[in-house]
Amino acid sequence: MPKTLTTVAFDADDTLWHTERFFRLTQAKFAELLTDFTEPDHLEERLLEAERRNVGHYGFGTKGFVLSMIETAIEVTEERVPASVIAELMACGREMLQHPIDLLPHACEVVETLAKSHRLLLITKGDLLDQERKVAQSGLGDLFEWVEIVSHKTPDIYTRTFIRHADGPDRALMVGDSMKSDIVPSLSVGSWAAHVPNGPAWALEHAETPKENPRFVALSSLSEVLPLVQEIG
Repeated sequence: MPKTLTTVAFDADDTLWHTERFFRLTQAKFAELLTDFTEPDHLEERLLEAERRNVGHYGFGTKGFVLSMIETAIEVTEERVPASVIAELMACGREMLQHPIDLLPHACEVVETLAKSHRLLLITKGDLLDQERKVAQSGLGDLFEWVEIVSHKTPDIYTRTFIRHADGPDRALMVGDSMKSDIVPSLSVGSWAAHVPNGPAWALEHAETPKENPRFVALSSLSEVLPLVQEIG
């Protein structure tokens, strides 16, 4: 009897390896650099506003984040921000782009195990060069039959990817930490979707939990993906 589930797709950042915590550390440095100009809470709000404005122009990832920090620094200081602060923000960005990959618990075990029985895809968004670097350094890249790097994750992206590189959405499972980017759009095209949160979600990735969808599963750890795949069959 043929398997119901033939393909498992994974998100990358904060699903297989740590990413968000480096953004939060850099944001704390950003607040420290501008402590003489504005309150931290106000600065966080202004930065989020800039990110929301800019994501359509710069996309997701470190480069867009750094540009939004620089723009916010110029705005909150009324164009008085010292050049030394801008230089430090750029240095923070370069450090983020060079940071070694830190796999999340169970990531290697789960991916290596599933690669023996299922077609594996990696569907991630962000800057192309940075994401390619992360995939290469993760040591997991060769286990995926296809790596899809996009600027935004939409239902159309999932449909096209699962048709071109798998047996269609209805025989695929998407595993990710973002309700907005990984779970909701993949469910909308008929896939299974497993939500594995990794700390507080970024405000721009918030979406309501699709509790009523029978193909939605909430997990607490990547280790639970293996029994889930067996259960689906």
